[in-house]
Amino acid sequence: MRLDKFICDCTGLTRSQAGKLIRQSLVTVNGTRVKQPALQLKPEDKVSLDDEELQLMGPRYIMLHKPAGYVCSTDDPDHNTVFTLLDEPLTERLHTVGRLDLDTTGLVLITDDGQWSHKISSPKHHCAKTYRVWLADPVPESAIALFAEGVLLRGEKALTKPAQLEIVEPQQALLTIHEGRYHQVKRMFAAIGNKVEKLHREQIGALVLDDSLAEGDYRFLTPEEVASFR
Repeated sequence: MRLDKFICDCTGLTRSQAGKLIRQSLVTVNGTRVKQPALQLKPEDKVSLDDEELQLMGPRYIMLHKPAGYVCSTDDPDHNTVFTLLDEPLTERLHTVGRLDLDTTGLVLITDDGQWSHKISSPKHHCAKTYRVWLADPVPESAIALFAEGVLLRGEKALTKPAQLEIVEPQQALLTIHEGRYHQVKRMFAAIGNKVEKLHREQIGALVLDDSLAEGDYRFLTPEEVASFR
């Protein structure tokens, strides 16, 4: 790898910024100051910038407990984004795996591994997502079979894929879906004449939101948790 590209990958600097630092003799390779941005590095080389050793950052996999009032985008002129909750370098390289609405809380996955996130969010992989739903009116037992068969959402021609509904209390339910249509959970309950008052995502695939995480807190996934989606 070229020296300037290595520095870019470690710091988030542009190629021209990295080249300028190298030409200013601020970069050393194995303790020797170098001025060639195109210098080819060997795997065992140690690169330092301003006497601080640089290391390539590996893929990051983060579990976040999203609070209400935050959006799952990198930039929004009207609301805080979930990335403002992260005390991590180079957050501009990260993205959310799918999205939750502004008022929806719960499990959000964040990564810089595009292939990994595609396996979770792509409709063809049918990754299950479980939501706890609080409703304006009691949920009838008949909704269990109806959701299992699929419901027709307003403005669409195809039924939703079979979903699993568990009634926890008269006005509280757990719903597991295997797709991610726009505002799907809210629209599914609207299709049976009910209104979602509060929505919280508890699980994606086999991964359950860590109950030790308060709203706004996050942690990195374990290697086993990352591998569960491969």
